This record gives sequence, C-alpha cells and structure tokens, in this order.
Amino acid sequence: MSKAQLQRDHQIENIKNIYWNLSIPTLYEEALKRGEGQIAQSGPFIVKTGPHTGRSPNDKFVVEEASSRDKIWWGPVNRPISETHFNCIHDEMLAYIQGHDLFVQDCYAGADPQHRITVRVITEYAWHSLFTRCLLIPTPKLSPNRSPDFTIINLPGFQADPDRHGTNSETVILVNFKQNLVLIGGTRYAGEIKKSVFTYLNYLLPGKDVLPMHCSANAGPDGDVALFFGLSGTGKTTLSSAPGRKLIGDDEHGWSDRGVFNFEGGCYAKTINLSKEVEPEIYACTHKFGTVLENVILDPVTRQIDLDDDSLTENTRAGYPITHLDCIVPDGLGEHPKNVIMLTCDAFGVMPPVAKLTTEQAMYHFLSGYTAKVAGTEQGLGKHPEATFSYCFGDPFMPLDPAVYANMLGEKINQHGVDCWLINTGWSGGAYGEGARMKIAYTRAIVDAVLQGKLAQTPTEPDPIFRIHVPTACEGVPPQVLKPRNTWKDGAAYDVQARQLAQMFAENFEQFKASASEAVCTAGPKI
Repeated sequence: MSKAQLQRDHQIENIKNIYWNLSIPTLYEEALKRGEGQIAQSGPFIVKTGPHTGRSPNDKFVVEEASSRDKIWWGPVNRPISETHFNCIHDEMLAYIQGHDLFVQDCYAGADPQHRITVRVITEYAWHSLFTRCLLIPTPKLSPNRSPDFTIINLPGFQADPDRHGTNSETVILVNFKQNLVLIGGTRYAGEIKKSVFTYLNYLLPGKDVLPMHCSANAGPDGDVALFFGLSGTGKTTLSSAPGRKLIGDDEHGWSDRGVFNFEGGCYAKTINLSKEVEPEIYACTHKFGTVLENVILDPVTRQIDLDDDSLTENTRAGYPITHLDCIVPDGLGEHPKNVIMLTCDAFGVMPPVAKLTTEQAMYHFLSGYTAKVAGTEQGLGKHPEATFSYCFGDPFMPLDPAVYANMLGEKINQHGVDCWLINTGWSGGAYGEGARMKIAYTRAIVDAVLQGKLAQTPTEPDPIFRIHVPTACEGVPPQVLKPRNTWKDGAAYDVQARQLAQMFAENFEQFKASASEAVCTAGPKI
C-alpha cells in the first residue's frame, strides 16, 4: 500500500512507515521489536491489554445519520452520537497518527464468495494486526484502484475528551454505517476489532436476505449441519466441538439461500481454567505459534503459561487461526442446518434439560436469549442467580430491530424443515445453592440424540408452565431428570420458582410486542 493510496482511501497523511499485510512471523518480529508482548515457551504471543480486559459496551456509539437512522434499534445498546462529534474525533485521530508507523491488514469477512466483504483494519500496534490476521480471512492485497468495503481504524493511544466529543469516557468505539467506518480509541482489547466487523455484517446482510447469527456451527459425517446459540457459560464451545463432527466456525455465521458460512477465519476462545482433558483441541491451540493470548500470565523464567491464573482478569482469551484445529470444515461452508440448538444455563433449576420447539417458540426464545448468571461468574453478583436476557443471543452487536433477525430465522426454519431445540445446561434438583449443575454426560447424551435424529422421533409432553415440548425419554438420561419438577424435593417450591422465571420472561418480552407477531408473542411461558 502506498502513502498516496492511504491518503486517497482514508485521508491519512504524514505516516512514517506502512506495514501492509505482513505475515504472522513478521508481525511477531515487529511486535517484539516494539515491546508489545512476549513469546511463551511453546510459541504463542502474550499481550496485556491494560485496564480494558473486555469490551467497553458503555463506550460504543452508533452515528445518527439519515441513511441508517430509521433502521437502527435505538436504546441502551445502540446509543446515538452525532455526525459532528464523529467527524471531530475522526479528524483528531488522523492528526494523532501523523508521524507514526501503521499496520494494515486487508482481509475477507465471510467464507462464501457471494456474500463476503473486504475489510481493512488499520492499527498502530503490530499485535493488533497479528490478531486481525488470525481472526479474519487473509486475502491478497486489494487492487490499488479498489477501496475496501469496510474499514476499522484502531488507535489505542488516542483518548477522547467526553466534554468536547460527547462520549462516555476517554475510550470510544464509534460505528458509522454511512461511511462504512469504525473508529476505536483508548482500548487495547482486541475483541473490539472482531465485534466491530460482526456489528457491520449484522447491519448489512439482512438486506441481502442473509441471516447473520451469533452461534457456532458444525457438520456431521454426512454433511448435516447443526447451529449452537448460547451466551457465555452455556457450553456452546464445548458442545459444538463434538467427536465425529467438523467445526465450521465457533462464533459468527451467515445463513443464506446457499446454506451456512463462517464469517471468520479464526477463533477467539476464553482460556481461564482451560483443561487439557476437557478441551484438548483448544488447549493445544493455546500452546501454538501464531496464537495471541490476552492477559494470560507468563512465568518470566520458564516462559510457561498459566491458564488458571486470573490475577489480571477472568476474561483471558486466545485468538488463533481455525487451521490450528484438526477437525474443521476447511472452506467454512455448510449445508442448510438440520438442527438449531439454543443453549441456556438456567441457574434457577426449573427448565427441562431438553425440549423441542415449534417455529414460533424458537423465535420467542431467540428473541429472549435467556441464561442465568451466578456468583463467581461476574463481579457484583450476589448469592442468588440473576436472569440475563440478550436478544438474538448477541444484543451488543445487533443494530437492527431484533424482529428483523427473528423473522428471518422463522422463515428459514420453515423453508428448510429445521428441528429446533432448547437445551438447559444449568441446574437440576433445585436452584443454584441447592441443586447441582446438570451432568455434562447427560447434556452430551442429549446433544448426541438430537444430532442423530433420535429425539425428533421421540414422543413429547408439553411443560405446564414453559409450554415447550419435553421428550418422554432420552438414552443416557434418567427419566426423572427430563422433568425438572420431579428432581426437586419440594414440588410446590419448584412451582413458585418456575412461575417467577416465567414472569421474568414475560416482562423482558414486552419490548418486542410492537414488532413481533401475535403467534410469537403468545409462544412463551404461561403466566
């Protein structure tokens, strides 16, 4: 990339050096030369992200402008910022970067050639360029006459002024759909790059009749595809990495009229307390050259990593190319799904371990995006479980009305005859503190029965409160476990807790009633 091209496409001037599409080994060298991180004994690159060890949702804004204003689902997630403030910050970022070195990666987002976009990520840190090359799909340099479809400018050293810029703090993540541009400043956490690309695709693709999804996907020996939706802690990564099945992707996918495709070329996995026995493939990736480890502790003498050390954060992360894994679908493409699985970790202990969903119920639970958090999973949580609802299982990244995504999901489920399931990986026999976490052996048996088509042929009975359809039997799972009320010592206490959770569902769903159909609105729990 020439300096003239950088000025033409991005108004960036007076740059010292431009490092364009450097390879992973070369980016290691540049990052080490700049003191950005260290190499562990087995090859991964170790970095510390400073005070931001996760995303900064309160610092993310969407530019309010005419071309997108009426499409955005404005609210606590998609908060507006003016074009004037955006342009001011953009100008000051361009001034800040003068005289610096810049690293540029041109990549694809989207494995399907018919729906992929070109993404240019411009960073001041070599390791952010390394992360980008790991997580997206590397591409040859764009033609000098072609501009990228979407651009991210990531300058951790730049800090906003809330008084002048209308921001929440010195940190900014600003999304401008009119300019196809995201500005990131004041944070070194690399996940902001990944999720900015996802946010843009979630805005763009529904208009092209492609459903963007925050889910993992795998394929069986015969090519049958399964999707796994679920918030953090529900077991999405563990359950989608099933023996005998190949991973299409671990986090972000599109569903088009041709089938399912991975958005990314890499994985971004949590690593805290990662076990070689439970997660052997991901564990192996944390010890490979080409992997970026965020906030993982490194022994200064032996250079061995400690995946159990959470002294910097519980949100330690590994970013690595999907080719680090052995059992993958190399081209990132799959057929239309045969099964859609929605995972929840119900810490109240009242939802069944598995239930079959009608299309309307699938849309209802997709819009709800329910799980429950318990003490120890997040700072500030008390002794009792707290219900969490994240529409489409990824509300921080969904700029459009959630009903847009839910309606597309329902249409594709009906069009392709997909079986839909709700699987509870949470508590049984009582709520957190009284019952016990569902045995992983039971959950794996359930997933196996789903993927083998056995549960689809099993008779079901409706749950009296949640109204979802519970199989009467599942090989490898005790019959009483399938009906959670039977696992409680006090059935009346179960009824009280179940009704309370049903009420939480209803209260959360109020926000969707204006745009969801009556059939979907009435597909939830019985109040």
